[in-house]
Amino acid sequence: MSEKFQVVVIGGGPGGYVCAIRLAQLGLKTACIESRGSLGGTCLNVGCIPSKSLLNLSEEFHKVKGLANKGIEVGNVKLNLEKMMKSKNKAVTVLTKGVEFLLKKNKVTYFKGHGSFKSRNEILIKNDENKEIIIHSEKIVIATGSVPASLPGINIDEKIIISSTGALSLEKVPNKMVVVGGGYIGLEMGSVWSRLGTDVQVVEFLDHITPGMDKEISLEFMKILKKQGIKFNMQNKVEKIKINKSGAEVLTVDKDGKKNNFKCDVVLLSVGRKPNTDGLNLKKVGVILDDKNRIKTDKNFKTNIENIYAIGDVIDGPMLAHKAEDEGIAVAENIVGQSGHVNYDTIPGVIYTKPEIASIGKTEEQLIKLNQKYKVGKFSFMANSRAKAIDDAEGFVKILADEKTDKVLGAHIIGLHAGELIAEIGVAMEFGASAEDIARTCHAHPTFSEAVKEAALSVDKRAIHS
Repeated sequence: MSEKFQVVVIGGGPGGYVCAIRLAQLGLKTACIESRGSLGGTCLNVGCIPSKSLLNLSEEFHKVKGLANKGIEVGNVKLNLEKMMKSKNKAVTVLTKGVEFLLKKNKVTYFKGHGSFKSRNEILIKNDENKEIIIHSEKIVIATGSVPASLPGINIDEKIIISSTGALSLEKVPNKMVVVGGGYIGLEMGSVWSRLGTDVQVVEFLDHITPGMDKEISLEFMKILKKQGIKFNMQNKVEKIKINKSGAEVLTVDKDGKKNNFKCDVVLLSVGRKPNTDGLNLKKVGVILDDKNRIKTDKNFKTNIENIYAIGDVIDGPMLAHKAEDEGIAVAENIVGQSGHVNYDTIPGVIYTKPEIASIGKTEEQLIKLNQKYKVGKFSFMANSRAKAIDDAEGFVKILADEKTDKVLGAHIIGLHAGELIAEIGVAMEFGASAEDIARTCHAHPTFSEAVKEAALSVDKRAIHS
């Protein structure tokens, strides 16, 4: 007799484990299935957390080397990559164990193994030793996340041609790295290895980096990264990647038809991610996918099958851990008859480079396309006391507000702590605040957050410090 549950969540990433915990809090007998062997999904194991660890450690290394210029003289600074990787791995282990504890604390049954549909109410779980069990559930939530995408005819071997996963575990610092793709992940990992001594070349098909980001921020970002030594080759289409004795050669053609060759030790292929829907046996139970292999759902995250739901990277929307978490809570609440909801207009996006980039709401380009009249307020960190005091004043805050009502429509920040500063705008937008509301809120001095206040003042052309 198979074990019976009220809800089973397939996938133990940020969306899956959060969903399972919330379901248990709501009183449902819940199980969570994860094939990786440790909880936390891509984000915790080979994504957000280890990459942020390496970004921080590489930044510390780079910072120490420049301390002499600020009156702090140190001895010869050496890189111990093995110890750095151990520090990164320790952070991952502690957090994955923490998630496992949370499931246990909330009485969620945790199954290690690969889950797939046997029927609309049955899940077949196969573990690493090929042992199989079947569990029964009234409702099922699919939260299997995403995997790195590749280019046609190019095989990721995680040695010479690597994904973000391989970029987190290189055993030595490459002399040269070519990053294919100028998006979030490629630029973050390119920054890590550039700071550790690698010559990094970015090859991008478009004429700008970070597609979808506010163009003004994108241009400023590329200018700063160039100053840091990262080289950019825009409007280059990758035709082939050849592996040879010394590493690899990336063959591209630019917009004028000129062919270019980029030799390197390692190629980081960072051309996006795709939904992890293979191997779930979705066809057997009749779950409908769209043309991008994403699971189709309604506003309540329900698929075309009455008892099957889906959240996170396997459905439409930005592939972000925090978006998946919010959807996990919302779908759990919907399952018990509450009104779970996600406001997709206030989901922030952050790039954890140096400086950080953070965005929320609409970009200028989107507002122009929507024919929406708007005002812009900007304030540079060059005029911010705290930023100048610590000699880290690159970037600016940009706030977009409705021309008539002054309601905040979006905000874009490039600079130190941008990922933290954007939360203030998120709260403001959730409450339908105006730029005036932010401007009239007292901000502590001296702080980076004062730049947000000044940008809000600037919307009405009354910034004080610029």
